[in-house]
Amino acid sequence: MLIPHRLMRCQRRLSFSSSSSSSSSTPSFRTSSSSSHRNNTATTMMVPERGSLILRRFLLLVAVSLCCLVLFKTLSPDYSLLRFSTASLSSFPFDDSSLVSDEARLEKVLKDAAMKDKTVILTTLNDAWAAPNSVIDLFLESFRIGDHTRRLLNHLVIVALDQKAFARCLVIHTHCFSLVSEGVDFHQEAYFMTPDYLKMMWRRIDFLRSVLEMGYNFVFTDADIMWFRDPFPRFYSDADFQIACDYFVGDSDDVQNRPNGGFNYVKSNNRSIEFYKFWYSSHETYPGYHDQDVLNRIKFHPFIMEIGLKMKFLDTAYFGGLCEPSKDLNQVCTMHANCCYGLNSKLNDLRIMLQDWKQFLSLPPSLKRLSILSWRVPQNCSLDSLKHYDSLAPAPAPEEDAQGLQE
Repeated sequence: MLIPHRLMRCQRRLSFSSSSSSSSSTPSFRTSSSSSHRNNTATTMMVPERGSLILRRFLLLVAVSLCCLVLFKTLSPDYSLLRFSTASLSSFPFDDSSLVSDEARLEKVLKDAAMKDKTVILTTLNDAWAAPNSVIDLFLESFRIGDHTRRLLNHLVIVALDQKAFARCLVIHTHCFSLVSEGVDFHQEAYFMTPDYLKMMWRRIDFLRSVLEMGYNFVFTDADIMWFRDPFPRFYSDADFQIACDYFVGDSDDVQNRPNGGFNYVKSNNRSIEFYKFWYSSHETYPGYHDQDVLNRIKFHPFIMEIGLKMKFLDTAYFGGLCEPSKDLNQVCTMHANCCYGLNSKLNDLRIMLQDWKQFLSLPPSLKRLSILSWRVPQNCSLDSLKHYDSLAPAPAPEEDAQGLQE
């Protein structure tokens, strides 16, 4: 049993000796082979090390880029969120972006109502005039029964000054905009020259300025003005600002005309925008005066000529009122319940005015041309009602307009 084991050990020794002698007989080949192997191994190891270095640098660059992107997103406004907020913040009036939201809502209403030349018709409304069978219903009725005026309702925007007026507008008309002033309550009847009346008038001037800045022309009309004919053919094509009058002296360029702020047609341009800014800022120069009083003072101001504003005064033959009624029903475009104090008096005379117009329309053409009919107003509205104004206005004038509401 030991012999095979020893034989195996001897065979191993012989094999080892042979291998050793073979190795010693070719030392140069052994050295060369070993050196080549080491070089190949080093080269093979350098390739992955260099690739690993490039990969680490690339990953570092990606990490830095991602950090910068996150930082940029953190510091920059999210414009997609801003667009969403602009479209939806009307439901959140307490939000800081409510002003942006109001402008977006106004832009949409104006765009929907505008004529091809970006002209809109604007009126303001509060709760006192929005009640059923009150002023706003008579106002809309005049458009429906007037001569070529029904289509103009498509371009009328009712600007509600309180929530109740806005709710009523949504029921009776297509284009409504809510202009609710914080801390100011316009829902009740605002008597002429009271503090609420003055706030209402100056809020209106500032609002109209914003409409001009948005690029829209407008016809502003008080809701106690009856529209019996399309007034656009009677407007002056070269005027920036044209306004109706309580009393017309016969010349549309004469600044001695007594304008009434309840009806005007204004084109949007730099001149008209600067004029409305000047008009609004002038209420600080003349505290306690309403917009119409202030206009009667600033219309002489050199600033009007400096900005190049072209101002025209509209003839009462076409744009009449209770102060100075339009004499010919064949020519009249609008009639204003001005020179009137108190809502009940105003409603009475507006209803009579509409009855007179309906009677005129019922006449055959031959009798219409004879102008046999005339207005039966004023009745309850008269210059006697201006006695109330004497104790309210800081600088009374006998022909000043005295309205029960937003005149």
